[in-house]
Amino acid sequence: MNILVSACLLGVNCRYDGKGKFIEQLDALKEKHHLIPICPEIFGGLETPRQPAEKIKDKIITKTGKDVTNNYKKGANEVLKLAKFYDCQLAILKERSPSCGCGKIYDGTFSGTLTDGNGITAQLLIENGIAVIGESQIEALL
Repeated sequence: MNILVSACLLGVNCRYDGKGKFIEQLDALKEKHHLIPICPEIFGGLETPRQPAEKIKDKIITKTGKDVTNNYKKGANEVLKLAKFYDCQLAILKERSPSCGCGKIYDGTFSGTLTDGNGITAQLLIENGIAVIGESQIEALL
């Protein structure tokens, strides 16, 4: 099975802070599945490192007030193209992200407070029939 995976979870230094968040359980998954690294923010034209951003209603706004919604939408659409090309039925995405978060994301106050909702990429994948889980749910796949 082909599985989309947030590149930061594979250790790629592409997060807003210029770091990765390697998840060891993905090593075991790659023995049975093809993992396809994706980073919607990079695909959308944003640099690394970059200002932290959070979802505020239907916009993605950086901590300094810049609207980066179009970058996030472009990146989400690029991820969807890959998902369709590789016939992916599952994505493992970085939790709480305004792009990749599924179920819970930061609330837009930059205070670390979570709210119910999905990031732009996660929502687009779900709307197109692709199951999305966060890194805390990888254990269930093993």
